[in-house]
Amino acid sequence: MCSYNNSLSIKYWNEDDRPREKLLLKGKTALSDAELVAILIGSGNRENSAVELSKKILQSINNNLNALGKLSVEDLIKFKGIGEAKAISIITALELGRRRRLEVALEKPKITSSKSVYEVMQPIIGELSHEEFWIIYLNNANKIQLKTQMSKGGITGTLVDTRLVFKRALELSATSLILCHNHPSGTLKPSDSDISLTNKIKKGGAVLDIKILDHIIVTENSYFSFADEGIL
Repeated sequence: MCSYNNSLSIKYWNEDDRPREKLLLKGKTALSDAELVAILIGSGNRENSAVELSKKILQSINNNLNALGKLSVEDLIKFKGIGEAKAISIITALELGRRRRLEVALEKPKITSSKSVYEVMQPIIGELSHEEFWIIYLNNANKIQLKTQMSKGGITGTLVDTRLVFKRALELSATSLILCHNHPSGTLKPSDSDISLTNKIKKGGAVLDIKILDHIIVTENSYFSFADEGIL
């Protein structure tokens, strides 16, 4: 009886086996980020268990999984106990997670709020190191007809051709648009160029009876909505 209880008690497990056993007994949601990474790398080194090594890696990027997904093989192998194979396992798992989020975004054809825009666009532009400006074209039921990139590298009135914006809208018979771009710096404050371009497109839409529902600034972890803030 005592032996049976000991086999189920976490405190009697080997450190490196705990995350795997915990997942089997309690499910994946019971595991911490470090425990999940520990399962990926399998083992630690002479000084640290897999869990302890995983904690060190996560602490180096302030426990930010998005930042973990940006680390290269070269970055990861700097940690003692992480070779190329383990580094590749971590990178592969994070990339699969990113692609899963992107597929979920593509499965959301209807826009119901600024948050739903963010959920659609964050996997596409939220983690880029450069700015991109996108247009979401909607029908009269607020269902997405098309998402398309209009410029890359920066957004000003000269880089975004409003004629092309509305040419595509007319081709699609879109009744409304949502403007969207990212700020790689992480700042959520709209720039003068952001505001100027928004007003320019809004005026063009008024002439054609195509409504501009919002302009969303996307960052890695949050967003800013012109409509929500009452400045559209």
